[in-house]
Amino acid sequence: MPAHRTARERARAELTAEIKDEARRQLADSGANGLSLRAVARELGMVSSALYRYFPSRDELLTALIVDAYNALGDTLDTASASASASGGSPADRWRAAAHALRSWARTHPHEYALLYGTPVPGYRAPDDTIVPAGRVPGAFLWIARDAWHAGDLPVNGAEPDDTLRTQARTIATALDLSGLPEVVILRAVDAWTQLFGTVALEFTGQFANTLDPADAYFARAVELQLRTAGLA
Repeated sequence: MPAHRTARERARAELTAEIKDEARRQLADSGANGLSLRAVARELGMVSSALYRYFPSRDELLTALIVDAYNALGDTLDTASASASASGGSPADRWRAAAHALRSWARTHPHEYALLYGTPVPGYRAPDDTIVPAGRVPGAFLWIARDAWHAGDLPVNGAEPDDTLRTQARTIATALDLSGLPEVVILRAVDAWTQLFGTVALEFTGQFANTLDPADAYFARAVELQLRTAGLA
């Protein structure tokens, strides 16, 4: 925390952090739909009117939790990818590291992962504040493909996309700073990314029970398939 902050600013930042920590505990107990500002205030020994000065509504508190979770997951993926790169790893090694980091984060932060990728909260509509943090998660993987392409390590092959997919690929390129990438390269990376998230989602929701559980070996196999899909293998 910057030293130049006033005592009031530091106190506000600390209480804001306490409010969010208590809200995360409620997520674990009651889920996002059960989150209550009054209950958070009660647990912290605050009156509701005081808490409203920090978060005027439940939705604003939910948004803060969502942004924090996206950034925490994004930091985790970036760190895993950068560590693999610093160790001399290839783009495929970076993808493997980030994919396993994603799965580990989901397993150790199940309630926050559910907040991001689980059942939508009834009545909640995510504001624009969540767009950039949300983009960090797919970006962590698509930026690996971007770096591989610019290094000459990613072939261009596969069927050319139709006009709709070309337009959508260009939208993704603009949102995630993928300028210069052919649309087919972007779409292949998106294919691999959706395979990754589908595998994590199936494990996360217990769909592998009595079949592929524990899923360590299957997940590692799935990651290798993602690399072939993206052209990184």
